[in-house]
Amino acid sequence: MWRIKSLDAILATAEKKSLHRSLGPVQLTLLGIGAIIGTGIFVLTAAASQKAGPGMAISFVIAGAVCAVAALCYSELAAMAPVSGSAYTYTYAVMGELLAWCVGWALILEYAVAASAVSVGWSGYVLGLLENGLGVDWPDLLQAGPTWSMNGFIPTPDFSAGIINIPAIIVALGVTFLLMLGTTESARVNAVLVVVKVVALTAFIVITLPLMKSENFTPFAPNGLFGSSSGMGIVGAAASIFFAYVGFDAVSTAAEETKNPQRNVPIGLIGSLAICTIFYLLVAVGAIGAIGAQPVVGPAGEAVQPGSPAFVAACALAENANKLVCSNEALAHVLREVNFPLVGNALGTAALLALPSVILMMIYGQTRIFFVMARDGLLPEGLTKIHSKWKTPYIVTAFTGIAVAIAAALFPVGQLADISNSGTLFAFFMVSLAVMILRVKEPNRKRPFRTPLIWLFAPLSAAGCAFLFWNLPHDAKMVLPIWGGIGLVIYFLYGYRKSHVGRGLSDIHEQDADIPPPPATT
Repeated sequence: MWRIKSLDAILATAEKKSLHRSLGPVQLTLLGIGAIIGTGIFVLTAAASQKAGPGMAISFVIAGAVCAVAALCYSELAAMAPVSGSAYTYTYAVMGELLAWCVGWALILEYAVAASAVSVGWSGYVLGLLENGLGVDWPDLLQAGPTWSMNGFIPTPDFSAGIINIPAIIVALGVTFLLMLGTTESARVNAVLVVVKVVALTAFIVITLPLMKSENFTPFAPNGLFGSSSGMGIVGAAASIFFAYVGFDAVSTAAEETKNPQRNVPIGLIGSLAICTIFYLLVAVGAIGAIGAQPVVGPAGEAVQPGSPAFVAACALAENANKLVCSNEALAHVLREVNFPLVGNALGTAALLALPSVILMMIYGQTRIFFVMARDGLLPEGLTKIHSKWKTPYIVTAFTGIAVAIAAALFPVGQLADISNSGTLFAFFMVSLAVMILRVKEPNRKRPFRTPLIWLFAPLSAAGCAFLFWNLPHDAKMVLPIWGGIGLVIYFLYGYRKSHVGRGLSDIHEQDADIPPPPATT
């Protein structure tokens, strides 16, 4: 179980299929901005304000700082092995098959749940547009799934707020069907969507900043730094907001196509993260200053988790109906509240247009993780079966899409984002360890990009990922070990015996030309 997949074999494929180096620092920075800005800022602003109040502005800085050091570690390995498989491939080459399986299994959780979270975020904006723009009253019980709480190790649903999220199912299955047919996105369409997102956020900032009221920032941290329960407070909000930054490794996976990667990769990474952090801060400050961001409380004045039954009950009260924290389309809601309904509807339309492409890339990315693991023999090779007409991996795509739709139908966006973060933080933690181990084991190996101050930044990255994971809500933290336990059972019953490396087969990770840089925008 500690056997490794030779990094030399992985690199041999990459060298045979090396790509033309053409990207400079500006292109890399723009690539990162397009990959990062997505559902996190459009949707999670409400959940973050429920956890931290106006202090969520600090949460964005904390999450961005952890992403920055993790990105530098990720880039070294991505430049050394620019092949499919992401953190799974790196871990296999450095720390062995068992830990690689754990990382790959966590990445499956990350992609699928992130796609579900984006589907729920899209649902919130489309329902808001239907109601406020077209006057369509969608049934309450069909616009959200139940709220969930843990009864020991048993999740318990509460159907008072909703039964099932129909729009989220529609968009998840629709995107899945398009992927099965072989639909891909062109660079031109992606560029247009990036412009749409940036213009929408810029309009929000321009309108809301002049309307700020200083009293809306008091109290600044109503739930404190850590909160009275796990996942609350400024740090708890940072753990959730981490979802808004994932996508930065689109820059790191482009290292092979970058001119002078040692200089340009860190510029692209830090530049895109810095610009997005400033964007996020301005959006957060604009939302807080315009209408306030104070959390709702339970019947005894206690702090309540977003998405919990107590939170839903508090938002059902008339005095809380128009609060930011209770909105499923936070930014459009703010604009409507400050008497810019047309701009709010336009921002909702922008989210409506841009977010399905994110779902597509997430589901696409997960099928490729499944592919690489199946190609290594750790999962059944039948998952890689290609449709005779569509020429796509239709079995694994359909399976993934159905799972995404079920999760989107039954869980709120904040809980889904936290669960996705648990898998992401674990994978980035392993990458931070892998880059240090490889520096010791193979110090002379060629590194197109070397993480600067490795013995400072890599430990900071590992510690930061562990710190944010620890500050996720209890339920989200429990999902990872439960999911991991299921994965270990599958590994020891199947993968351990069927592994190509274990059986002495000499396949090499292929560099799939059609694989997008995972994870995509969130």
